Amino acid sequence: MKFDEIAALESRWQLNTYEKMPIAVERGEGCWIYDSNGKKYLDLYGGHAVALTGHCHPRVVEAIRDQAGKLIFYSNSVHSEIRAKACRDLAAFAPKGHDWKVYLCNSGTEANETAIKIARKLTGR
Repeated sequence: MKFDEIAALESRWQLNTYEKMPIAVERGEGCWIYDSNGKKYLDLYGGHAVALTGHCHPRVVEAIRDQAGKLIFYSNSVHSEIRAKACRDLAAFAPKGHDWKVYLCNSGTEANETAIKIARKLTGR
C-alpha cells in the first residue's frame, strides 16, 4: 500500500491520539525500520512500546512464536512458569546483597514511580 492510502485509511478509522510523522513503517530489522516506500531509517524512537531488543531478532521471533503456540497472555492472578522464570532472570541483573523481587508494570509511569520508591528505600532519601 502507498503512504497516502495508508494515511487516509488510518485517518478514517483510528482516533488520532498522537501527531504522526509523515511515514508509514512497514517492517523492521535490528535497529532499522523501513517505510512503505522502502526508505531505511535508524530507529531512535524512545516512546511507548519500544522494541528494546531491536526489530525481528531471530531469537526473539522464535521465542514469541514458541510462547504464542502455548499461551499469549494470562493475568498474574494465576501462576505461570514462563513468568516465574522471566522474573528470576530479571532479578539476576539487580545489585547483589538484597532479596530482590520483580514488579511487572503496566506502564512507564508505573515503572518510574516504582523506581523512585526503590531508590528512596535504598538510599533513605
